[in-house]
Amino acid sequence: MRRRTMLHLMLIRGFVPVLLIALAFFVTILQLVDLFDDVTSYVDREIPFFEVFRVQVLYLPKSLHFALPMALLFAVSFTLGTLYSRNELIAVFGSGVSLQGFVAPLVAAGLLFSVGSFFFEEAVVIETLSRKLSLERELLNVSSSRSNSNVTRIGSGSRIVYQADFYNDETTTLSGVLLLERDEAGNVLTIVSARTARWNGESWDVQSARIFERGASGTVERFSSSETLAQFDLPPGAFRRIGRDIDQMQLAEAQTWIESLRSAGLPYREDLTKYHERFSFALTPFIVVLIATAIGGRFRKNILLMSLLVSLSVSVVYYVTQMISGLLAYSGRISPIFGAWSGVLVFVVIGIGLLRLSRT
Repeated sequence: MRRRTMLHLMLIRGFVPVLLIALAFFVTILQLVDLFDDVTSYVDREIPFFEVFRVQVLYLPKSLHFALPMALLFAVSFTLGTLYSRNELIAVFGSGVSLQGFVAPLVAAGLLFSVGSFFFEEAVVIETLSRKLSLERELLNVSSSRSNSNVTRIGSGSRIVYQADFYNDETTTLSGVLLLERDEAGNVLTIVSARTARWNGESWDVQSARIFERGASGTVERFSSSETLAQFDLPPGAFRRIGRDIDQMQLAEAQTWIESLRSAGLPYREDLTKYHERFSFALTPFIVVLIATAIGGRFRKNILLMSLLVSLSVSVVYYVTQMISGLLAYSGRISPIFGAWSGVLVFVVIGIGLLRLSRT
């Protein structure tokens, strides 16, 4: 037991410094890529250095979140490759300790990093990324309007249909409004044609409206200069131009947003897939550690180059696999939850299989 503990301490002492260096390297790369994307605009607008620095600082948590899996993959591969090149792994195996038992602390660390990554994104990354994008738009004078034109929405279990020529998000008003209410059998109960409609906090108030109502004695037509229609209660957010990114929402807000899209009859599969990917992506550190422990000890020469090459290659294959499964989910070919988790499950199986088949 003491021997195993000493071996684990040796592994951790070699792993931690490499992880920190790799993390700093990949974070720097991501920061530079983001900076170079807008550096021309910063120079043209003569943005002060301090403001650009603020943007990059706010992007730091996101780049750290992205860089962690690659840094873990590199650090594990490089550490095990170094031990193997020095014949230290052979000594470990000769002492009766298997590869699985030797790398157990790294696998446990990968699992802890996965849990921490999930909560770090929820508590820090989302807020700082939203602030970074807002500051970036302000510095570059990029305006975005959430008003919308030619809007059609469905609400209340497909019983209510809303159509408007224009939605003004600043005044929360609809112009050129046509509202339709149906019963459970699909029969039309009420038709409202109005010049404008204004949100009162709970429902829509129509002005200069022509209203057709179906009653026991037949259809009745009447005019109203101003009237509150309590049954038409789809909130203004459903009429806004869809420009929100679910990656910038916390889980509770994202779930509410998806439900609003679903109830309004808008496309929601892409956002639902990204919602599930929030959970599946958190397992990425654990997956890359599994794979790295299985292949890291195979390098005896050019360890630095091979570790970097394997890190980038596995990362690219993993993210491409996730992207393909996500696109299939967006298009409706597979379910959103399967699209979010299929790539993760495949790589978990590959990682466990490679680790079990590794030479010890």
